[in-house]
Amino acid sequence: MALIIAEECINCDVCEPECPNGAISQGEDIYVINPDLCTECVGHHDVPQCIEVCPVNCITKDPKHVEEKESLYQKYLKLIG
Repeated sequence: MALIIAEECINCDVCEPECPNGAISQGEDIYVINPDLCTECVGHHDVPQCIEVCPVNCITKDPKHVEEKESLYQKYLKLIG
């Protein structure tokens, strides 16, 4: 499952540099996560780094992009390939 940033985002800029896949970018109003690039840090870290650093806890799993850990790992392999 990819992650999503909620409207509570305060645009503090701490999540974007933490993403090893470049999945986070500035959207129209708040930061957004590209589900095609988000692996929830599988292959890089044990836990999603954006969630770890978010001061307002506005990053959660995106119910519209459900993925198992294995599919996230396969996505990671494609991204680094």
